[in-house]
Formats: sequence, C-alpha cells, structure tokens
Amino acid sequence: MKKIYINENGPEVSAAIYGFWRWDNADFNHPTHFRDVVTFTRELGITTYDLSPSFANGEVETQFGKLLADGTLKRDELVLSTKVGTKQLPDGFGSGTYYDLSAKNLTQSLEDSLKRLQTEVIDLYILENHDHLSNFEQTASTLLKLQRAGKIKHIGVSNFNVSQQRLLSSYLSQPIITNHIELNLLETDALQDGRLDFIKEQHSRPVAFSPLADGRILLGEDPKAIKLRHALTVVGKKHEANVEQTAVAWLNKLGALPIIGSKEKRRIQNAATANTIQLTHEEWYYLYNATK
Repeated sequence: MKKIYINENGPEVSAAIYGFWRWDNADFNHPTHFRDVVTFTRELGITTYDLSPSFANGEVETQFGKLLADGTLKRDELVLSTKVGTKQLPDGFGSGTYYDLSAKNLTQSLEDSLKRLQTEVIDLYILENHDHLSNFEQTASTLLKLQRAGKIKHIGVSNFNVSQQRLLSSYLSQPIITNHIELNLLETDALQDGRLDFIKEQHSRPVAFSPLADGRILLGEDPKAIKLRHALTVVGKKHEANVEQTAVAWLNKLGALPIIGSKEKRRIQNAATANTIQLTHEEWYYLYNATK
C-alpha cells in the first residue's frame, strides 16, 4: 500500500487507516480475534492506526500495547494516533458524553494511553470534539509542552468546524495537521460548509470516518441509499470493483484518507484496496449527483 503525507509537515501515513471505534469489550472474549485482525491489516500494508481510550474502555489500547510489547508489531513501522476529550457522564447525570480539553485531562489521558500502549510517544494526538468550556490558550500551551517533552509528535482534531479549528490554531506555534470528519457519499456536508476547503487550505488531508455511512451505503433500504448503490454498481463494473471499493475510491479521489472500521477481513480488504482504483472526473460527479 502506498504512503501519503497527511500534511506538508508530516507524518507519512498509509493510504488507508484502521480504526477501532466499533470494537467493544465483548470482542475480546475470543483470545486471538484482535491479534488476527491487526495482523491482517499489516499484511495489507496498513501502517496507521486510530486509537482512543474510549474504545472498549481502554481495552483496545491495552491489547494493542501487548502486540507492540511481544514483537507482533514493530513500533518504528507504525503511525499511532490516539484521542482525548470525550468522556462518559458520571452516575447521576444520566447517559451521555461530555468533552474535556483541560490541561489536566490532556496530560493525564496521554499518560494513561502511553502506559496502555507501552510506548514512549504518540505520533498524532487528536482532540476529539470541541470543548465549549476549554481555555484554548491553556489547551495549546499544554499540547506544546507535551510536544517539547517528546510525548507527542503532531497535533490533530476531530469533529471541529472551521472556526473552532482556526481558534485553536491561533494559539499554537505548531500546525494542526488534520481534522477527522464524517465524510462519505451519503454525508457530504463537509464539502459545502467549508471544512474540507479549510483543511486543504492548511495543506492537509482530511481523514474520513464512516466511509460507508455505518453500513447504510451497503445495506440501506431508503431510496437515496438504493439509488446510490445502483450508481456505485455501474461505476464499479468499469473498474472490476465492488460497491465498497468504489465508495471508498470516491473518497480517495477527493484526497481524503478513509478510516476502516470493519472487523471482517473481507470488508477490510475491500476498503484497503480501493486506493488502486482511479475514478474519472465524470465518474466522481456521477456518484456525487446520485445522492441528490
């Protein structure tokens, strides 16, 4: 799999990224399932992994760290990102989440992730969701301290709009090298609301999560999904590609890097091999128009 610079300041990442947001604690009941899937992604050439302390309550980071410690994975061959900010509301406040980008949480969450992952540095530290109560001057100062201490290499954000990303950038002397956004053929708001343009203005590539719209592109029975699947089938036949590969190829044509979230090897392979498909200008717009 080819490598691509996510930003002019680095790092160089695989053309497809594997993310673990679909994993929960039940997935670890089978002792080798996690190892088998991660090993398979490496065989496909994936080098870049999207982690978070919130994935399976930290178990994903813990199990990934074991693969690094026992030599199954070689740390110097990988680009690791982990997130900070999203937390579960405590008992008495009902179900739901809140966001905390305070200096204390940034530091403690990173230390906990480093310990679970059994590594000394995170390549890409992602601030997940805007915290309306955060003092961004303190947030930025803390991030720069962690960077100078050699604990993080690069800074990114997730689900930030343009003004939020610009606000944080104004306090940083280092670039925000990417924004993780929801982007797929059934969710194209980022093309209209300025997020994609702003990311490109920063000489970065967007990282697209939910590249198949949480399965709706494959299985949705609503008229829009059915119409889109027909268009994907038409274009896919020209490239000897299936619906999944063609949908991810549409993102690649846009310059986005997809985060693969499936736990099924066949589907992982479909998404990971989509970067070899080169859609034409006309095909890209044909698919785009199919959702209108």
